[in-house]
Amino acid sequence: MKNVYSRITETAQQPQGLVLATVTGTMGSTPQKPGSSALFINNSLIAGTVGGGIVESKVQEYAGKCSLTKESAYLHFSLDNDITDKEAAVCGGTISVLVDGDPLSSLSIFHEMKDSLASARPGVLVTKVIEWGEPHVMIRRYWVTAGSDIQLPDHFKERIKHEVESILSSPGTMGYRELDLPVPGEKQSTRFFLEPVFPLPRLVIAGAGHIGRALSHLGRLLDFEVTVIDDRKEYANPDNLPDADHIIVEDIGEAMTKIQKDDSAYIAIVTRGHDHDAEALKPCIGSAAAYVGMMGSKSKVAKMHKEFIRNSWATEAQWQEICTPIGLEIGSKTIEEIAVSIAAQLVEARQKIKGER
Repeated sequence: MKNVYSRITETAQQPQGLVLATVTGTMGSTPQKPGSSALFINNSLIAGTVGGGIVESKVQEYAGKCSLTKESAYLHFSLDNDITDKEAAVCGGTISVLVDGDPLSSLSIFHEMKDSLASARPGVLVTKVIEWGEPHVMIRRYWVTAGSDIQLPDHFKERIKHEVESILSSPGTMGYRELDLPVPGEKQSTRFFLEPVFPLPRLVIAGAGHIGRALSHLGRLLDFEVTVIDDRKEYANPDNLPDADHIIVEDIGEAMTKIQKDDSAYIAIVTRGHDHDAEALKPCIGSAAAYVGMMGSKSKVAKMHKEFIRNSWATEAQWQEICTPIGLEIGSKTIEEIAVSIAAQLVEARQKIKGER
């Protein structure tokens, strides 16, 4: 989990002044889509984005005021009229941003989300917004998973539960939603924003050497949950792998047999030698992993290909599913360039999976 909400749980002990801004609606050409969030502390951006440039500058300026008052606001910008910067105006759209002046009041909800995602259970962050004299609003948040209850009046509950079930049953297709629900006996409706939050795809790197280390850094930047496996403690440690979420010090082949290999798993085999590569690869053959890539020269790959077919460790069709030599062909030479080529191939594979859902 590497969205800005996880940063809220991490920064809970920080001094007051935390502000959360979320894009809730756009029209036309805009720099970010609904659900994009940024976290500020005392007018300084610490995570995420609501679009960068002049829009983010204006939101950041307002967040500085909210950090002092803890008041929340619902802001609207026209990139034609409100934004005078010529480059920003090229977008020509409109964007709405919800600024939460006191996200720590929802800290228990963000902890629920964190625990849920750690258990691989997706959910929907439901944000209830009540207008309190434009642009000021009151905010209440709920975390809802499949089958869970939500503490709302009945005239809201059933509609919200229906929308949550719809979102979770079709990940990647419907996304962020805005609902204006009528209140019985009142003219004013209540606005809800529903944001699906799914566990991050898992990048499993077999090998903690130079390329494994560089790839773990890029994997974190690209919003993967990163696990690195190696049998050498001098490499498999937080000092060498500061960006890894999980570090496993164990025989590489044995550790790879225990790794869950569903369609959320992306496996990069970059060990220090032929034997370790083979042991890491065997448990991945025929698995449901979204991506399996293995580093190696063309001659080494050809040798391993023959070995796997001869020993019936893989069929020809199964071998063809492996990305090897690993990475996109970009003429990479250095460790960092090789890591970039692998990261690019991971993004390509992830986008393909999203398109199929």
